[in-house]
Amino acid sequence: MVSSSKLSHVGSAAVDDPTQFRSVVGALQYATLTRPEISFSVNKVCQFLSNPLEDHWKAVKRILRYLSGTLHHGLLIQPSTVQQPMQLLGFCDADWASDPDDRRSTSGACVYLGPNVVSWWSKKQQLVARSSAEAEYRSMAQLAAELLWIQSLLRELHCSTQVPRILCDNLSTVTLAHNPILHNRTKHMELDIFFLREKVLSKSLSVAHVPAHDQWADILTKPLSATKFVPLRAKLRVLNKTDLTSPPADSKGD
Repeated sequence: MVSSSKLSHVGSAAVDDPTQFRSVVGALQYATLTRPEISFSVNKVCQFLSNPLEDHWKAVKRILRYLSGTLHHGLLIQPSTVQQPMQLLGFCDADWASDPDDRRSTSGACVYLGPNVVSWWSKKQQLVARSSAEAEYRSMAQLAAELLWIQSLLRELHCSTQVPRILCDNLSTVTLAHNPILHNRTKHMELDIFFLREKVLSKSLSVAHVPAHDQWADILTKPLSATKFVPLRAKLRVLNKTDLTSPPADSKGD
């Protein structure tokens, strides 16, 4: 999407054929199964299925042009080492109050098992966040639940993993995950706080801060310029198969 794009329910004329719009967007949802980098754009246009406008149709055609120009790109899956427990790593991010219509935030996260991306999502939060820390914390709590579920599944399959690790670029959110003191400003999100803090204290997972320029989930929360989009696409393991002359570097875990 255009990096300055702010799609809204108002602002342009309705499309001539809403059925075609819904059909194309429905097909794009299947593309996100192997193309995680378009998850945010597809999720965004899906929010206007009931009353699509011309601006929304232009955004859909831009996604189609992008896919047409990257037909040889796909999600790379590589074998992981069996000599040691696999690393389970998650990146989470949120774009606070990004929706111009209802001011809800957008959550995005991706989960790496060893060198491979195994889970990702981009979705609008169900409640309006009163601060950026709250929006980030909700995203982190959702990622924590996903990591623990994946770890439980792997345990049933007798696959050993390291302690799951969450990386977040919001320092206030990371501090909240470790701070045992509740403040008046955090009581409205107590459930998420207690859930995540309990897992951190029991060492079921760890939470660490990551600089904003190393936040790989940024591509799942907002439209980015090409200079930022392309490097993050590679971090999501979406690569051009014609360029795979040598194995790419493993996923970053620090």
